[in-house]
Amino acid sequence: MKLATKVKKQVIRKQEIGKKFSFTPYLFLLPAIAFLGLTSFLPVLQAIYLSFTNYDFVGSPTFNGWQNYINLWRDRTFWKVLGNTLVYLVFAVPSLVVLPLVLAILVNQKLRSIKFFRAIYYFPVIVSVVVAGIAWKWVYAENGILNYFLSIISFQSVKIPWLTDPRTAIFAIIAVVIWRGIGYYMVIYLAGLQAIPADLYEAAAIDGSDGWQKHFDITIPLMRPYIILVAVISSISAMKVFEEVYIMSQGGPANSTKTVVYYLYDKGFTSLEMGYASAIGVFLFLIIFIISIITFKFINPAQRV
Repeated sequence: MKLATKVKKQVIRKQEIGKKFSFTPYLFLLPAIAFLGLTSFLPVLQAIYLSFTNYDFVGSPTFNGWQNYINLWRDRTFWKVLGNTLVYLVFAVPSLVVLPLVLAILVNQKLRSIKFFRAIYYFPVIVSVVVAGIAWKWVYAENGILNYFLSIISFQSVKIPWLTDPRTAIFAIIAVVIWRGIGYYMVIYLAGLQAIPADLYEAAAIDGSDGWQKHFDITIPLMRPYIILVAVISSISAMKVFEEVYIMSQGGPANSTKTVVYYLYDKGFTSLEMGYASAIGVFLFLIIFIISIITFKFINPAQRV
């Protein structure tokens, strides 16, 4: 009886200690918060401030109210590049959600040399975007490897201008974006697949769910958090495509491949319209924020944001 009373008092004491406010966790977080404040939060606030000013890197920023946003609304080129960015989003994101999952399922098998194939599929991720862009420019050239193989298949000369035709240029770059991203998202899915107990698949096989059907019954429902994560990350990445466009097409031909981020760079660092470029950045942030919320709601209706 005395022992039970003593244990009860210790439990109550621990609960009271747990209720006391402690600065210790916040002291551990302080360096990270300070670093994020200087590198992320402060630049965001500065960009919002500059979006209401005229600033050309030479003089001091001069306040002009909502003029940058009014000019943005009237800018036909901006709406053109925004449409291009949405094309990247619509075509790249579904591929980067589905294809890496299929690939992760394939490389999750216990086969000889499977680690070699995982490394091969992940290789595009570690390749420099500059090297990848230059290499793909050679592939897409009119006398490049792609047209050469198409000539062999069709038994006639093929000279498709992949990067110089407005009808094909954007899709050629989207293919490169997908190629570079598949391995990265495959690793995310692979981590989720290896966390699924093998007993579930064995039980499913007994119930008659085997082959690819077991993945619809078990894998996809259990992988939902990873699918949401990949959908959000790939959506943000698709909205921020820049390097591939800069290296492969410079936004051409006729602005057919130019994205919002490339347009922001062009206005800010080529035309030196930093206030206008900041307004573009703020607008892009709002679009990405809205798309992220829609992605959460669409993939997981029960998710509360």
